[in-house]
Amino acid sequence: MYSYLIVGSGYRSEYFARIAKTYPELFRAMYLCRSSEKAEKMTERTGVKASDDLQACLAFGPDFVVVCVDRNHNAEVAETWLDRGYRVLSEVPAGSTEAELKRIWMKGQEGKRIVFCEQYHRQPVLQAGLEAVRAGIIGKPHSLYLSLLHDYHGASLIRRCLDIPVGEAFSAAGLFQCSPAAETDSRTGASYDGRMQQEERTMVQLAFASGKTALYDFASVQYRSFIRSRHLTLRGERGEWNDTQLLWLDSENRPRRTPLTPEVPEQYRILDTQALRDRRRNWTAELAPDTVQDEFAIAAMLLDMGEGKEPYPLEEALEDAYYWLIFQQAVQTPGRQVQSGVMPWHAAKH
Repeated sequence: MYSYLIVGSGYRSEYFARIAKTYPELFRAMYLCRSSEKAEKMTERTGVKASDDLQACLAFGPDFVVVCVDRNHNAEVAETWLDRGYRVLSEVPAGSTEAELKRIWMKGQEGKRIVFCEQYHRQPVLQAGLEAVRAGIIGKPHSLYLSLLHDYHGASLIRRCLDIPVGEAFSAAGLFQCSPAAETDSRTGASYDGRMQQEERTMVQLAFASGKTALYDFASVQYRSFIRSRHLTLRGERGEWNDTQLLWLDSENRPRRTPLTPEVPEQYRILDTQALRDRRRNWTAELAPDTVQDEFAIAAMLLDMGEGKEPYPLEEALEDAYYWLIFQQAVQTPGRQVQSGVMPWHAAKH
C-alpha cells in the first residue's frame, strides 16, 4: 500500500481523494489544508482525513506528496516539498514563467525527484490511438488538428501525436476570439435557462523544424457543453486518426476503417473498475475524455509513483509548460510569428 499527502483542497484535489477511496487496498491519503475549517470541510466532502497541522501530516508518513494547488503556485509549493526531501507528484503546469521552469529543472539536476501529472495520454481511448500511430498504421504522421484539451495538456498530446522530440524548434502564430455561447453544463450541473457565457477560444498554428504542423483550437467551454464537441484529426502518409476511428491502407493498399477500442494495459489491470468497464462496453463515436478515464489515468501515475517509477519525464513536463507560454505569446501578438528558443532541458536531449 502506498501513502500520499494531498497539498491543496480545490476541485482537482478531489480526484486524488476519490482514487484513495476507490482503491483502499492500494492507496491511503491525507489532506494538508490551510485552516481547520477547510480541513473539516474536506474530510466531510471526501471521506479522506484532513488536517491543517503540518506535523500531523508528516507523521502520516507519506511515500510522496501530491501538490494540487492553483497553477500559478504549483512550482513554488512543489519546490518547498522537494526541499523537505520528499518525492513530489504535482499537478501541471510545471511552471507559469520561464524562470520557474528553469528552477524546477535545476531541482531535478540536483537529484530531487518531481513528476508532473500529465495524464491525458494514459486515458484508454487516447492511449489506444497513440499506440496505433506508433505501430505505423497511418504511416508517418505529419499534421494534426487538435480541439480536445487546453494549454499544456494540448501541448503534450501535440508532441506525442506528431512524435516531436523535446527541443525541436518551432514557430507559432496565434489568434484569440471571445464570443457568446449558451451555457449548457458546468461542474455543478446542467443549465436549461439559456443563459449566455463568453466562449474564449485560443487558436495557435504551429510549424516545426521537421516540416510537421499542428493547429491547436480550444475553448474551455468544450470540457462541459452539450453544444460544443471535441475533436482530434491526425493525418499520416497512409491514413488518419479521426476522433475514435482509424482510416488506413492495408499492406495491399486497400482502404480500411477501424474503430478505436479503449483498453486497459496489462500492467494497470489492477486499477480496472466496474465504471471503467461500463465506459468501454458502451463506447460511442464521440471523442470525449471523461472523469472515469481521467481517474484511471491518474491512478496509474500514482501506482507508478508508489513503485518508484518516473511516470512522466521532467523534460517533457517542462516542454509542455514552455509550449503553453509560447501559446500565450502568440495570441497576444496576432499576425506575428513567435519563435521558440533553447531551454536548459533541451541540452539533455541532444
